[in-house]
Amino acid sequence: MSTGVIIVLIVVAAVIVVSAVARLVMARRASGGASLKRSFGPEYDRAVARHDGDAKAAERDLADRVQRHGSLRRHPLEPAARERYEARWAAAQERFVDSPREAVVEADRLLAELAGARGFPDGDRYDEQLDALSVHHPHHVHGYRRIHRAAHVSAAHSGTLTGTSTTGTSTDTLTGVGESRAGTEELREAMLEARVLFEDLVTPGRDDMARHRADDATTPPDTPAATRSHRLGNRLHAPWAFNRHHAKGS
Repeated sequence: MSTGVIIVLIVVAAVIVVSAVARLVMARRASGGASLKRSFGPEYDRAVARHDGDAKAAERDLADRVQRHGSLRRHPLEPAARERYEARWAAAQERFVDSPREAVVEADRLLAELAGARGFPDGDRYDEQLDALSVHHPHHVHGYRRIHRAAHVSAAHSGTLTGTSTTGTSTDTLTGVGESRAGTEELREAMLEARVLFEDLVTPGRDDMARHRADDATTPPDTPAATRSHRLGNRLHAPWAFNRHHAKGS
């Protein structure tokens, strides 16, 4: 076999290898993007939108979140602490009827505090806390983002930002902030969406089960099981809290 033929064969083999490697890399990237899309659900689409339609940039963003927060271990809540959080959220809902803006600010503060108690970054690091929540609660994290925006609009409208984080508001600006007003209906919807994340965070998970069983053991035996299991639902879904005809602007 001549030297020229050998060189041609080597070049052809090299081209085949390079092509195969390129296809493998592209397949892995496509698989990674599909995996992120499945894992993050609607949060994937929001990330793409925030990156002006650049899916690759969005995927790098989401992959970075997973790398930073994927191994986070959630802390269990003591039954007494869970009751306090439930009571505070129920009180915020009651307050919404007469003072929607103040109720939204309190709900934002409560979510930040609860997330911190569950082992997520503290609420004073809003961006980090939001990223961590997006990894573990991707389908409901937007409720926190939305109520955080609404809370800052409401706080600006009332002239105070007491107890609320200003971090992250530059990248998550609510449309119409210049008007410094958010309609009561928008606040109601933000509160409803945030409530779903609150329920996720306050509901016992696997780490809580042992404690939860011990707590149930102290419940009087004649207490109906339905009563025990639906306390949270009864508190959080009270219809009076979000009757759009009775809520007043503030």
